Amino acid sequence: MSYFDSIAPVRYEGPGGSSPLAYRHYNPEERLLGKTMQEHLRLAVCYWHTFVWPGSDVFGQGTFSRPWHEAGDELTMARRKADAAFSLFTRLGVPFYTFHDTDVAPEGSNLAQYRSNFSAMTDVLAQKQEETGMRLLWGTANLFSHRRYAAGAATNPNPEVFAYAATQVFSAMNATRQLGGTNYVLWGGREGYDTLLNTDLRQEREQLGRFMRMVVEHKHKTGFKGDLLIEPKPLEPTKHQYDYDCATVYGFLKQFGLEQEIKLNIEANHATLAGHSFQHEIATAAALGVFGSIDANRGDPQNGWDTDQFPNSVEDLTLAMYEIIKAGGFVNGGFNFDAKVRRQSMDAVDIVHGHVGAIDVLALALKSAVRLVEQDELERFRQQRYAGWQQDLGRRILAGDMSLAQVAEHAFVNEFNPMPVSGRQEWLENRVNAAIFGGVA
Repeated sequence: MSYFDSIAPVRYEGPGGSSPLAYRHYNPEERLLGKTMQEHLRLAVCYWHTFVWPGSDVFGQGTFSRPWHEAGDELTMARRKADAAFSLFTRLGVPFYTFHDTDVAPEGSNLAQYRSNFSAMTDVLAQKQEETGMRLLWGTANLFSHRRYAAGAATNPNPEVFAYAATQVFSAMNATRQLGGTNYVLWGGREGYDTLLNTDLRQEREQLGRFMRMVVEHKHKTGFKGDLLIEPKPLEPTKHQYDYDCATVYGFLKQFGLEQEIKLNIEANHATLAGHSFQHEIATAAALGVFGSIDANRGDPQNGWDTDQFPNSVEDLTLAMYEIIKAGGFVNGGFNFDAKVRRQSMDAVDIVHGHVGAIDVLALALKSAVRLVEQDELERFRQQRYAGWQQDLGRRILAGDMSLAQVAEHAFVNEFNPMPVSGRQEWLENRVNAAIFGGVA
């Protein structure tokens, strides 16, 4: 009997629904701006928090008792885990899932065992996908948990560790392609430093750049059609991560000529750890042409670390969703729930509650963002605010037709004395609240 067999499939009941395990707002077939809600959101459930994490923290042992966490043959437990995973995926009615290589297969004690186990479980996943219609949003390799990666993977002082990490990425990319994944993600979990006393920043940056170039070359060699994604994070587990935020990663990509090859997977909790809003990071990636996908979660403002809680703020997500829609929406990416239930939420149904609530929150945010787009007030105001740059002087400056001296002389001759104009921030915030709640002038 599967772990979730006692839980019925989650259905859309509408706002008046009474079941705690039903969608009140997520109607997959509802059409908004020419696409279904399912096509807009492209929802995915992650393997690691949901099926791998035992409910432990730095102060205490695991609190969860999942059948696949029991002692026994590792491949048997991995298959049991896959059974539970696809049972949950189909009950939630989401179209996608995501994984790390060592989430789905035992790592083994050497590379031969790693490859054998991963190959066997890739075949299991392929069969599960065929049976259920599930698709893989993205795969990735865990280059941070094992003690060999204490000093990083691609940035490690030892080239043998670099080569071991390359082997994992090689295998994970091939598995992702075999399973029809639409993206491949690279998260530099320990690509950073704890102290500059033993760190050569230039050397490690060159190593990381070479690693990424090899990944790009392998993508093209194998014919993988999905996007390569880097996931920014400012700190944790190292004191300083090299992929600090979207702007930092873009600078790295430009340095190594990869800005046309790699996009970004943006996580809400990582954005706030960097001192940004989720909306800011999405808007930055879109402005730089590297927006790819989303890890949907939230942090706790009273904690200074990555708590990976399920998203529950319609207000915050409306602004994020608005930026995504304005950027043209997802191409290969989607909303992956990189989120976990709390240590005291120990039952199977708690996992379902977490996802159902988060999915409904995203659906509400999508509807609110669509209203903002359809009303077009924010965009009209923004265009009006920058209208001067579409006139003769603005166009000539941006086109490079005027030197600094010429601009200065033009301002002097024409006796410029510009006055500030209101940015109307409070009115704009009211318009956002009106789209979410209604009734705000």
